[in-house]
Amino acid sequence: MIKIPFNNQYACLGGKFYSEVLPIPVSQPSLIKFNDELAHSVGLSVDDFDRDDISAVFSGNVIPDGAQPLAMAYSGHQFGNFSPQLGDGRAILLGDIKDEDGTSVSVQLKGCGRTHFSRNGDGRAALGPVLREYLVSEAMAKLNTPTTRALAAVATGEGVNRECLVPGGIITRTASSFVRIGTFQYFAAQGDTASVKQLADFVIEQNYPDVTESGQPYADLLVAVIKGQASLIAKWMQLGFIHGVMNTDNMSIAGETIDYGPCAFIDAYAHNQVFSSIDRGGRYAYNNQPNIGLWNLTRLAESLLPLLADTTDKAVDIAQGILESFTEEYERFWLSGMRLKCGLQAIENSDRDDKVLIESLLDIMHSNSADFTLTFRSLSQLKVEPGQGDDGIRDLFQNPLQFDEWGEKWRERVIQQDLDDVERQKIMQAVNPIYIPRNHQIEAAIRAAEDNADYSVFHDLHEVLQSPFVRQVNKASYQLPPEPEEIIHQTFCGT
Repeated sequence: MIKIPFNNQYACLGGKFYSEVLPIPVSQPSLIKFNDELAHSVGLSVDDFDRDDISAVFSGNVIPDGAQPLAMAYSGHQFGNFSPQLGDGRAILLGDIKDEDGTSVSVQLKGCGRTHFSRNGDGRAALGPVLREYLVSEAMAKLNTPTTRALAAVATGEGVNRECLVPGGIITRTASSFVRIGTFQYFAAQGDTASVKQLADFVIEQNYPDVTESGQPYADLLVAVIKGQASLIAKWMQLGFIHGVMNTDNMSIAGETIDYGPCAFIDAYAHNQVFSSIDRGGRYAYNNQPNIGLWNLTRLAESLLPLLADTTDKAVDIAQGILESFTEEYERFWLSGMRLKCGLQAIENSDRDDKVLIESLLDIMHSNSADFTLTFRSLSQLKVEPGQGDDGIRDLFQNPLQFDEWGEKWRERVIQQDLDDVERQKIMQAVNPIYIPRNHQIEAAIRAAEDNADYSVFHDLHEVLQSPFVRQVNKASYQLPPEPEEIIHQTFCGT
C-alpha cells in the first residue's frame, strides 16, 4: 500500500463541516501523469510502487490507510447570486498531511463520483478539464504564483456524458487549504456563529499561525486574507491570466489559485477579455478581476462580523476599515510586479508616473491587439539605445509608431536608473516568461488525448512549461500565438 502520512485535521472539525463519502470505483484506471517532485516534497513514499498501484490509489479505487474521505460543505455567490448549499459535488478530500517543512497540505481527488453535494451532477470529470487543470496549475507553480498543485492525473477507462460521451479522468490535487470564502458563508448564512468561529480558528492554526498571538485574531485573519488575495490577483494580472469563474466558492482562504475551470491566458491583449462560456456579462473579465476580488472579500468580512466586535455597528466599522486596505495593497503589489516586468526601479516620486507609463503600454497593446506575453518578453530584450533589436517588439503592433512613441518615454525613464542593459534585462527576463499554457496548445493536447488516446502532446507541453523563463532548444513553436484558425474564443467549465 502506498504510504500517505495523514493527520486529517479538517475531519476533526466535525460532521457539520462535511459529509463522509467514498469514491466510486472506476473500471480501468490508468495513470497519465504522476508528479514525483511534488510527491517527495509532501512526504509521499511511492518509489517502490508501479503505475497500477499509483493508478488504484489516485483513482479512488483503493483508499490508503489513514484516509478519511469526505466532501466539504460550503455555499457561495455564483455570478453574484447566492446559493446556500454547494459543497464538493465531484471532489473528495482524502485527508491532510504535513510536508517536508511541517506545513499542512490537503490531498483531494476530483472527478471521483457523486457526493451528498452533487445535486443533479454525476460527480465525474471529463478527461479534457483534468488535463487542463494539470497543465495550468503546474505551469502557475513554475510561474511563481500561489496555486493548488496537481499530484496525479488518471484516465478512468469510462465515458462521461457531457454534450456527448467523452473519456473520463480524475485529478489529484494538493492545497494549503481547500477552505473557501464560501465555507465561511455556509455557516454565516445559517446564523451559526459558533461554527464560523471554529472554522476561523482552524484556518488561523493551519494557514495563519502568526495571527494566534494577536489580541484581535479575527480582524487580523481578515487582514491576512485580504493581503494574500491582493498579491494573488496582482500576479494574475501580471501574467495575463483570467480565472474565469471567481465565485466565492472558488476563492481559496489560503490565497492560492483554485478551480481551473474556464481559465485562460490572454494572447492578443484586450482590457476586457473574457473566455468563459458562462460569463456572458463579463463579470469576471480580465480587467474586472481586482474589483471582484474586493467584492468576494467583502462577503468574507460579512461572514466574520460576529467575531469582530460585540455590536454590529462596531464590527461593520472594523470590517470597512480593513476592506479599504485592499485597493492600496493590490495597487502596491501590481505596481511592484509591473515595474519588474518593465525594468523599472522605484525612484523618488515615481509611483504615479510609472503607473501612467505602464498603463499607457497596456492601452496601446489593447488598441493594437499585441500579444501579452510576447510584448513583455520582447521588451526585456531591448537596449537603452534604439536599434535593430526593436524590430521584434514593433512587429507585434499593428501600428508600430505607437510603440515607438511609448518606447521613447520608456527609455527616458530607464536611463534614470543605475542599471546597465545586461542587469536590467536579467531582472526583466526572470519575471517575463517565454512559455505559458496557451489556449490553443492546451486544446491540441486535449484533442490528441480524447480523440486518439495520445498523451504525447500533453507530456511535451507539460515539459516545456516546467521552465517557462528559459529559452529551450527546438521549442520555438511553444512561444507562438495561435494562427487565426487556432484561436480559442471560449473555454468551458467541464461540469
